[in-house]
Amino acid sequence: MQQPFETAVAQHGDTVLRVCRAVLGPGPDADDAWSETFLAALRSWPDLDEDTTVQAWLVRVAHRKAIDVTRARARQAVPTDDLPDLPSPVGNPGEGGGDLWQVVARLPERQRLAVAYHYLGGLPHTQTAELIGGTPAAVRRAASDGIARLRAMLADDRQGEMS
Repeated sequence: MQQPFETAVAQHGDTVLRVCRAVLGPGPDADDAWSETFLAALRSWPDLDEDTTVQAWLVRVAHRKAIDVTRARARQAVPTDDLPDLPSPVGNPGEGGGDLWQVVARLPERQRLAVAYHYLGGLPHTQTAELIGGTPAAVRRAASDGIARLRAMLADDRQGEMS
C-alpha cells in the first residue's frame, strides 16, 4: 500500500470508532477494539493490495476485533465496581451524542450490526451480509428497521424529557 498508514488512521479512524461503539456499546471495550483494529491493520498494511477499499477493509477488521472483544468478555469476570469513564482530552467522534450510543445499544443485535456496518461503516448491504450472515435483502431490511426503531426510540426519549 502506497498511502501512509497515518493517513488511513486520520481518514478512517472516526468511522472505525463509530462502528466499534455501535457494535460493542460506548466504553473501553469499543476503544480497545479500535486500538486492536489499527494494530492489526498496521501489521498487514505493507502487504495490502493497492486496489483495496481501505475503509471497507478496516470495518471488516473492526468487526473481527469486536467479535474478539465479545468472546473475551464472555470468558472474563465482570468487575462489580463502576468507575466513571473519563472523557478523552483529544476528543472523540460522537461526543455529545452519548444518548445516541445508548439508544443504538438498545437495538436488537441484527439491526444494530446492520446499522453499524452499513450506515456508520459505509459498507454496502452485500458486504454487511457477508459479515453478519443472511442475504443482502435481509440486511437491507434489518438496517431499515433499525433506523426506524432508532427514530421511534429517540422520539420517545424526547417526549419523556419534555413531560
